[in-house]
Amino acid sequence: MPRLLAILASLFFVGGANASDLSPGDAAPAFALPDQDGETHRLADYRGQWLVLYFYPKDDTPGCTTEACSFRDNINRLISQDAAVLGVSMDSVESHAAFAREHELPFPLLADPEGEVVERYGALSDFMVVKFAKRQTFIIDPEGNIATIYRKVDPDEHVKDVLDDLEALRGED
Repeated sequence: MPRLLAILASLFFVGGANASDLSPGDAAPAFALPDQDGETHRLADYRGQWLVLYFYPKDDTPGCTTEACSFRDNINRLISQDAAVLGVSMDSVESHAAFAREHELPFPLLADPEGEVVERYGALSDFMVVKFAKRQTFIIDPEGNIATIYRKVDPDEHVKDVLDDLEALRGED
C-alpha cells in the first residue's frame, strides 16, 4: 500500500520531487519577483540580514490570512531580530495588493504566478490543472544560505516557532 501511495503521489504532485533537494546550509535559490506595489525584490537585496521567506497557497483564505496577520502582529519582534519578511504565492500583484491593503500587511508579498520560484524552493503543489504554493517557510541567513526549513506549517503557531529559531540562530553569530 505505501508503494501505491508513492506512485499516486508522483503522478499528482509533479514538482514536489525537488522538495527534499534543499537542506539547511545550502545556498538559497536566487529570485527576482514583484511585490504588491510592483517593486522587484531579489534575494541579493537582503544580504547582510536574516530573511524569513514564507510560501503560502492563496490570498484571503483562512489559513493564509491567519499566517500573514501573525507575521504582521509580530513584525516588530522580527525586525528586532534583524529579519525581513517576504510572503510568496502564485497570486497576482493585484491580488496581493488587495490582500495586503485589507489586512494592513507591513511587508512585501511577492507574486510568482508561473510558480518558478515556488518550484525552485520545492514548495509547488501541482495537480496538473491546479497549481499553488505549499505552506512552507525558509529562514535565510545574512550570507544567503538556508538556515532552517519548515515543510509543515501550522498557521496558528508558526511565527512563534520562527521567532524562537531566529533567536537561537542569532545566538550562534
